[in-house]
Amino acid sequence: MTSIINTATQAAHAAAASLVAKAQIKPGDAIPSTQNLLKEDAADKPLASLSLTGKNVIVGVPGAFTGTCNKQVPGYIEKYEAFKAKGINEIFVVAVNDLFTMKAWKENLAPNGTPVRFLVDDTGAWVTSLGLLFDATPLLGAPLTEGDKVDFIAVEQVPSDIQVTGAETILAQLS
Repeated sequence: MTSIINTATQAAHAAAASLVAKAQIKPGDAIPSTQNLLKEDAADKPLASLSLTGKNVIVGVPGAFTGTCNKQVPGYIEKYEAFKAKGINEIFVVAVNDLFTMKAWKENLAPNGTPVRFLVDDTGAWVTSLGLLFDATPLLGAPLTEGDKVDFIAVEQVPSDIQVTGAETILAQLS
């Protein structure tokens, strides 16, 4: 009985995700507005907007504390200065999580702090507008931006492999 309920729930979630999904963002597209969609410091205080100036890396992850993300995100923390040296203004890690979990994950990954910004899209609205909301499908993406325009986007076909969204690979894309 449990497997029937789980299967039905998964099918309903997949159907709902496909209804709200839009085409995946691509180079040349503007980053959708983040107005009041993302949170960083307080669960009841969304960011008015995400100010993107210069080149930025936005690392979209399926969730805090997941196996793949625990392998992927530390590279961005460790190589932060190398990214800065390549002209990256800011690195953002965005997950469809609650703020409390994301803060705990950041503390776990960087107990001494990090300038990498961890943001939550607790409703999934912003990730949906990027076309990167998924239902357990391989859509682990990392857009690079120039201001509010997408310059490059890397999307993993097999998220657990971290072939195209790892810090080393993204760093190599920068001139």
